[in-house]
Amino acid sequence: MTTAAVASAGQPGAWMGALRVGLIGSAVALYVSLNGIVPIFHARPLIQGTISLGQTALVLTFLATGFLATRRAPPGAAMTLATAALAGAASGVSLSVLLLVGQLAGIDVRAVFIQASPVLYEVLTVGAGEAGFWIPIAAGAIIGTAAGAVSLLPRRFAHPLLSGLLSVLIVGLFASILRTPMLGGPLQGLARFLFAADGLTREGAIIAFAGAVVLRILWPQARLRERAAELPDAQRRRLIVPLIGLGLLFVAVLPQMLGPFFAHVVAFVALYILMGFGLNITLGLAGLLDLGFVAFFAVGAYTVGLFTSLSELGLFTGSPCLALWDGFAVCPQYFWFALPLAILLAMAFGAFLGLPILGIRGDYLAIATLGFGEIIRILAGSDLLLPWLGGPQGVINIPKPIDAAPGTPLAGAFQIYYIGLVCAAVIWFVAIRLRDSRLGRAWIAIREDEDVAEALGVSLVQTKLLAYMLGAAFAGLGGAVFAGLIGAVFYTDINLFVSINVVALIIVGGMGSFPGVVVGAIFLIGLPELFREFAEYRFLFYGMALVAMMVYRPGGLLPSRIAERELHVPEAAERPDPGAVPAGEPAG
Repeated sequence: MTTAAVASAGQPGAWMGALRVGLIGSAVALYVSLNGIVPIFHARPLIQGTISLGQTALVLTFLATGFLATRRAPPGAAMTLATAALAGAASGVSLSVLLLVGQLAGIDVRAVFIQASPVLYEVLTVGAGEAGFWIPIAAGAIIGTAAGAVSLLPRRFAHPLLSGLLSVLIVGLFASILRTPMLGGPLQGLARFLFAADGLTREGAIIAFAGAVVLRILWPQARLRERAAELPDAQRRRLIVPLIGLGLLFVAVLPQMLGPFFAHVVAFVALYILMGFGLNITLGLAGLLDLGFVAFFAVGAYTVGLFTSLSELGLFTGSPCLALWDGFAVCPQYFWFALPLAILLAMAFGAFLGLPILGIRGDYLAIATLGFGEIIRILAGSDLLLPWLGGPQGVINIPKPIDAAPGTPLAGAFQIYYIGLVCAAVIWFVAIRLRDSRLGRAWIAIREDEDVAEALGVSLVQTKLLAYMLGAAFAGLGGAVFAGLIGAVFYTDINLFVSINVVALIIVGGMGSFPGVVVGAIFLIGLPELFREFAEYRFLFYGMALVAMMVYRPGGLLPSRIAERELHVPEAAERPDPGAVPAGEPAG
């Protein structure tokens, strides 16, 4: 059979596959329209006077549909474009049906779907009214064809183009964060040129697109990685040290450029990194699933709160300094006095929790630790401990760690930003040293098989207990930073969602990987905080990202070397055994 005959025989199946992809895209487009994303986000422009975020959501849906359909297309550029156009047109069918039912037929769709409003109809018809019911199908076909055309481009053209579009999307989403600090300094004119009140100006979009394209062309990442891997270790270290210095300098000046909100977000990410390092020892290295990790966080936060609070609950409210002997005194309200106490108390609670559950494994361990976390939460808000912990009113009036004057580099959230980053860097170093030590190898052995580890001489009681205590110490440090950041501690801060967040960032970053903890905290904690303007929809995107992550990157964004080897076991199994007898030859 000729190539043309094979291609023609496969075309009906390809058309049906493209149609199925289009119908799935149609359901997604209808969902984002009727759940309020399109009409509500239409009020927020991505590019002023050109496209809104609501329209961008539909465009992205059509683009994704067209691109996925190209994977099922028969050979040939014309067939690829036709397949993408068919899938794109099919993805707009449900929206056209919605317009026919809601506008032309006059059926009150809004009685069932409250977001099926005139604003939605105006977005879908681009202001054409009832006569524009066909526009979603036509727009889907055009945008799907564009996706097919991009898929046909060579990588050296397609990648810069996609980088430019992604740059416009990211800069437009964070336009308000980037614009606000620039308006207060000498860059006011540039800010008004690049950014509108919301979103980008057209000139700003062109500059963002062109800058990303040029940077992608001039920055061949793969070649740089290959050349860096070929360098000797000494030259590689000489190259890395200046880059680390530039990175630290950039991190140091970044909050002063972007304002206190950004500093607050990064400080929040840093305290989750601290807790992530702790749970990465307990869960990532030792394999002990702890769903009550928030209890140690609470111990650290309440310890700092009680020792530093200026309210009636403060332990040293009436006496700011405590005289130890003649000529020497300590000030308990000082943050740095309470910090080591918070760490030590959290370690003590880690030992208190670890001792009775050392013999429990698997799901039973998760349930036991979950119960411990809930006990701490209920006790913190109960009337039993009301005279000491404040009950529902919590511990308030917690001063900042440094008494900085307004306007100085350490005022407000800025000092917690730097304190959190320094604590994270120190704990990272300690955690890496622990992982590479004999104790770290014992934790990994317990994670892989407790019985084998015990048979090889690993003390399960001592090793597990150290994992609980050190993980709890890092969590207590995170709670101490949290108390200084927020300035108050309430029992509502001690909830299961905190523990789940820490577990999720470890899984997303990569089990047992300390760089993965940082990346996971940025993606799961930092980005949702930056998307606060999108209210409850940010958790929808959060959930979608988690699902996509588990499907496409089950090992995490930055998995450890051990996890990478485990994920590539099938490839190792496919390699021939050097000692195997070749087929057709007699044994021996």
